[in-house]
Amino acid sequence: MCGIAGAVNFKLLYKQIDEQMLHRGPDEQAGYLVDNIDLYHLRLSIVDIGGGKQPMHLRDRYTIIFNGEIYNHKEIRNLLNLHGTTSSDTETLLLLYHQFGVNFLHYLEGMFAFALYDRQEKKMFIARDRAGKKPLYYYQDKEKFVFASELNCLKGLLPLQMDDRHFYHYLRLGSFYGSCTPYRNVSELKAGHFLLIDCTTLDMTDTCWWSINDFYRQTHTDNFEQSVEKVDEYLNAAVKRRVESSDLEVGSFLSGGIDSGLTTAIASKYNNRIKTFTVSFDGEYDEAPLAKLVAEKYHTNHTEIKISFDHLKNDLEKICSNYGEPFFDSSAIPSYYVSAAAKKHLTVILNGDGADELFGGYRRYVPFAKYDFFKSHGAVKNTAALAKHLLPPGHNKKSKYNYIYRLLSLASKNSLEIYLSAGVDIMEDYETNITANGMNYLESMRADFTAVANAPISGLRKIMNMDFNTTLFTDLLVKMDIANMAHSLEGRSPFLCKDLLEYAPGMDDSFKINGSTTKYLLRQLAKKYLPGELINQPKRGFEIPLKKWVEKELRDVVFDYVGAPDAISNQFLQHAFLTGLLNNTIKISAEKRAKILWTLLSMEIWYKKVYLSK
Repeated sequence: MCGIAGAVNFKLLYKQIDEQMLHRGPDEQAGYLVDNIDLYHLRLSIVDIGGGKQPMHLRDRYTIIFNGEIYNHKEIRNLLNLHGTTSSDTETLLLLYHQFGVNFLHYLEGMFAFALYDRQEKKMFIARDRAGKKPLYYYQDKEKFVFASELNCLKGLLPLQMDDRHFYHYLRLGSFYGSCTPYRNVSELKAGHFLLIDCTTLDMTDTCWWSINDFYRQTHTDNFEQSVEKVDEYLNAAVKRRVESSDLEVGSFLSGGIDSGLTTAIASKYNNRIKTFTVSFDGEYDEAPLAKLVAEKYHTNHTEIKISFDHLKNDLEKICSNYGEPFFDSSAIPSYYVSAAAKKHLTVILNGDGADELFGGYRRYVPFAKYDFFKSHGAVKNTAALAKHLLPPGHNKKSKYNYIYRLLSLASKNSLEIYLSAGVDIMEDYETNITANGMNYLESMRADFTAVANAPISGLRKIMNMDFNTTLFTDLLVKMDIANMAHSLEGRSPFLCKDLLEYAPGMDDSFKINGSTTKYLLRQLAKKYLPGELINQPKRGFEIPLKKWVEKELRDVVFDYVGAPDAISNQFLQHAFLTGLLNNTIKISAEKRAKILWTLLSMEIWYKKVYLSK
């Protein structure tokens, strides 16, 4: 796990990179300049600490800088009879490229973003893993190409300009869609994609080498028992690899849920005194008692971490600025504090990321398992629209009433708006207050959505497919990567292993949503490993008192930023709506008001503390 930066036709400022990304690689920093290429690597030493120094070279021809971990690299070496001088997974990538060129990616099981330069061909090969766990952003114009692991690094190297068009994506989705970023000429390399760059001409091709879409269009013939057995097998292999592929101790986040519980239970097979960490927050649901049951069952070296938000007002700007872009997800706040606490004990941690998206963990999936809302049904739409018009909005997001109200809301919509309403639901029903001036700002998102919505698959598969490509990629994985790496902590996600990514989408829908039971297969598998009290617990995640923050603790901060005369929110929203939102004089639920204000606050902090900063 590291940080990388590089350029074609541009000299990097290594000191500037250190200032922005030293947290990604505090152990070693080194650069390499050859031809018109400049490469820089910041290392967090975890695998082959003595022999894994980077940039790494092979045969006086290839040079690589690599961020991530390849968990099966030793197996690949044995399978393909590859011989190197180190035991580093970085060298395995060089050996694979020398033998197979760009076609070796399908062998890899792990998380990665790397850049490999071929001095003979004068070409740069840049690739990213299947789910997009490891980040990579790049700037391109007619004269140069520059890339880095973080947007803040590019901002420190180049005079970037804000791209207003992409902020409409942010207001609707809570993140920047696909390859979009806040800046002109800056793109994010998509998950499962690679770039091939001619370093003489700067000609570039962007190729999709892996897509979850393909696997949602497959259907397995395995029955339920066979599927449980395979998931158990794949998850065991994934956890084993992630525990053993490290020269440092590997611990595990342990909540009161089944995802982290399964991960911890299996990890204890390979480390019988594995360190586990549970967190709880003042005034919120305390998951520590349930987590303690798992810790006691497997005799882990357990630590309960009490997190307080007492310093949130002082820390807010720093936490939000870390992301390098406006970031809507308020659970980034506890994720930051949790990562800081865990780093005091170790450097590598397992988590349960990806389980909900692959196995059906969200309550919003239940109606889609019964009915395909993405199909056009005029009678359903009209009836839902009438009922929604007659009913007042719900104010308690966890109530059954609010659940039904949101269901009516999405059923009354068309096309992409159905998905936006079912998911983050930020500006939905208020989108006419966005001052887009006729701009078709959802065009790229709508094209990708339509391809999935029109596919010959179930409604459940459609929304899970979309969530993987949007929510997981642009939100959840970004949140944990930045929160972890801000404290030089490496997070490993067994549920995002190659085997499960390619198997789970094709399972029968009823194995994921069974009646009103979410994540049905994993709950059945959990009976083999976990105390019964955990099996039927609802998904909670980090319980964030967002409404309370916006109305009380952070009220002054919200008004200082969003209500400022020079706030950029004025550029994207109608003034009357923005004023009514701040003063709470418009008809809107308290939860939705808090959600929109938090979205705007995050954007304003980015604008003043990141974009306008020197």
